[in-house]
Amino acid sequence: MKKFVALFVGTPGVGPDSMDPKAIAEGMAAWGKWMADHQAVIVDGGGPLSKTKKVSKAGVEDIRNQVGGYVIVTAESLDAAARLFEAHPHFMIFPGTGVEVMEVLPIPGSP
Repeated sequence: MKKFVALFVGTPGVGPDSMDPKAIAEGMAAWGKWMADHQAVIVDGGGPLSKTKKVSKAGVEDIRNQVGGYVIVTAESLDAAARLFEAHPHFMIFPGTGVEVMEVLPIPGSP
């Protein structure tokens, strides 16, 4: 099995804090069900992510991006991993725009 990182993306400034509490409860229940239904392939349950700092040759700076959280799963292929997130509560109930899924590749030159 291969390992994949899934990034939950959305629109900056739009999130659960601007939602009705009933919708949040419904979304979290659906998210919990998704996690339970997929527990056999979840390597790291991940979680929400905070503000972002970018570190480069220019130094450290505050930046904004659309990544709001992550989870790490296993699957046979990228397509199979992506299919795990079809109709996910992140974008079906919450105001997320989608889930980006990518394979974790081996480090070049490692055994």
